[in-house]
Amino acid sequence: MYNNFMSRVLIKVEYDGRNFFGWQKQPNKRTVQEELEKAIEKLTGERVEVFASGRTDRGVHALDQGVHFDLEKEIPVSRLVTAINNLLPNDVSVKKAKKVANDFHARFDIKSKTYIYQIYNAKTKSALFANRSAFVNYDLDIDKMKSVADLLQGKHNFKGFCSADATVKDFEREIYSINVTRKGKFIKIEVTGNGFLYNMVRIIAGTIVDAGRGLLTEESVKKALENGDRSFAGRTMPPEGLFLTKTNY
Repeated sequence: MYNNFMSRVLIKVEYDGRNFFGWQKQPNKRTVQEELEKAIEKLTGERVEVFASGRTDRGVHALDQGVHFDLEKEIPVSRLVTAINNLLPNDVSVKKAKKVANDFHARFDIKSKTYIYQIYNAKTKSALFANRSAFVNYDLDIDKMKSVADLLQGKHNFKGFCSADATVKDFEREIYSINVTRKGKFIKIEVTGNGFLYNMVRIIAGTIVDAGRGLLTEESVKKALENGDRSFAGRTMPPEGLFLTKTNY
């Protein structure tokens, strides 16, 4: 039965990005947004548009992507997770669902996001983790990596840490924390902030890795922050090591 009002629903979504051309719908390309919209339409009979906390690039994974959409049909939220998952492919799933206020927005109401960049640091590549980590076969100095990570924390102009394709005019963002840890062959760079520019986390990870390799100094990183010159920051790391792990509202 249809109601005279519209319900807004927030879901948390997990996906393996390797076989997607990113989040956003594109002509003749498989995307996470399109898979979700098709599943919700099959379930409800309504053509919906889903809005995410942000767009992930091709090959990037998510454990906790925040997504909202509107429904005219009244469906118990307790049934939504299982019902949508029954219609989704194996590489994307809904973890949670709840009703939210009609003026809620998954992108604009977010308080913070956390990403983890995972590195497989060994002499030979891993077949099992090739699609879920970046392979780095040279020695890395963890202490140097941590020192550069500390420099990047706080509120800065991150123009030097985003892709040239970025279309925004405001490059100021605040990084609440960056933690670099090693466990066996894996190095994880965990970054939490109030928002991120295009390719910003992958460039932060590349800057930290290049510092650990001895290719970048703290002085160079400071210059990138001060003058916004991309050439003073590190490389852009590949997408397969990047995970969106938390969206906090």
